Amino acid sequence: MSRVAAVFDFDGTVVAGYSILAFLKERARRREIGAVAVARTAVSLVESAFGRIDNRELIARGMHEWAGRRLADLEALGEEIYRRELQGNVFPEMRALIEEHRRRGHVLVLASSAATFQLAAAARDLRIEHVLCTRLEVRDGVLTGRTKGPILWGRAKAEAVRGFCRRHGLDLARSYFYADGDEDAALMRLVGQPRPTNPRAALLKEAESRGWPVQRFTSRGRPSVDAYMRSTLATASAVPVFLGAAAMRALTGDKREAANFLTSTLTEIVLALGKVKLNVVGEENLWAARPAVFIWNHRNVFDAQIVGRLVQRDFGAVAKQELRSVPLFAAASRFMHIAFVDRADTRSAIASLEPATKLLREGISILVAPEGTRVEGPGVGEFKKGAFRMAMAAGVPVVPIVIRNVEDIGSRTSGTMRPGTVDVAVLPPVGVADWSKRDLERRIGEVRESFVRTLEHWPAPTVNRSRVKRR
Repeated sequence: MSRVAAVFDFDGTVVAGYSILAFLKERARRREIGAVAVARTAVSLVESAFGRIDNRELIARGMHEWAGRRLADLEALGEEIYRRELQGNVFPEMRALIEEHRRRGHVLVLASSAATFQLAAAARDLRIEHVLCTRLEVRDGVLTGRTKGPILWGRAKAEAVRGFCRRHGLDLARSYFYADGDEDAALMRLVGQPRPTNPRAALLKEAESRGWPVQRFTSRGRPSVDAYMRSTLATASAVPVFLGAAAMRALTGDKREAANFLTSTLTEIVLALGKVKLNVVGEENLWAARPAVFIWNHRNVFDAQIVGRLVQRDFGAVAKQELRSVPLFAAASRFMHIAFVDRADTRSAIASLEPATKLLREGISILVAPEGTRVEGPGVGEFKKGAFRMAMAAGVPVVPIVIRNVEDIGSRTSGTMRPGTVDVAVLPPVGVADWSKRDLERRIGEVRESFVRTLEHWPAPTVNRSRVKRR
């Protein structure tokens, strides 16, 4: 039985934008591009815009600019640029699609006109074994500025994929192709499952005429003007909410209720303005045991707001020391209990958790991201011990909150929330009464494994859609 391929274009399809721009920006930052090179690039772009040269010639001229560079240096640069610039621009929807094809046993292929050093790091991160790309000529480890074989653009890419499928016994008539470019229509016509993704005008027109299913991803790249405006409104809304909390504290002298008003009101406003909905499974576990240490898998600045919205009241938090200088956190710490931890100083970090442990004993729950930092990608990072040591010292349970797709509303470094629906599973409280220092690592590993299992086998909701209710 012939196997099925799932073929993915890179720029504009897997990742928002164009990878070559990140490389050019880095060369400019390092002052490796002189006036002559800039002029040559500008002339090529003008000629391409007026149709005097085609895209293959434009790509060939771009490749020539790498002449004289050591391939090993460019490979190292590609790894650095992907990690710093491009990894956060991978569409989370595309990550999910790639994983779905992997689960179905399909052969994964990255096919692009880009060079190897532009794609290698992405292929490793996405666990795509096969890469078809434009190969560059190398002599004694140095690029000559010429290509070795065809530039994989348009018809050449289609032929390269056809040849790959023939050599590996893959059935094109059952295979998938995801791409955005007009030139990729040639390969779309060859496969049985064409999937135009963020298609440009000509590809979209052909997709509509042929009935190809079109998908658009907007969770990466430049946010819309509307998203920026809603983000600004959300930030501005913090002022009257803080003033209301201050007035409540002054009138009642009750710091806890002022903090409850602040956190519940502000998180509700932020998510509403951001047009973010929550699908929650296991909401009853949020209230099964209080106080508790609530832990979650940390991906961006928005998941902490989501956890705060879920827990709603009577909680403090553990945050990294650097956030003390952020105005919003500094202001919040005047109302709610925040333990700022210096992650670089283990002894100091442990000591800073003692006030949070005292709060647990007084009935205040604590929110902690046990990975310690935002993790990129679909996996679960290693858990640090602090959250679990606090739970053991105070004799309270740990409540795992598993968040599946918060990347859809913002990347690891994004500060602007995009509209979307985030799936959350609240697992039953984990008692720690019988835990000991001797088996602590094993116990933490079991809790971490519950996150991994939940992400791999998402639980079915008990109702169609859970709505977070104010308690």
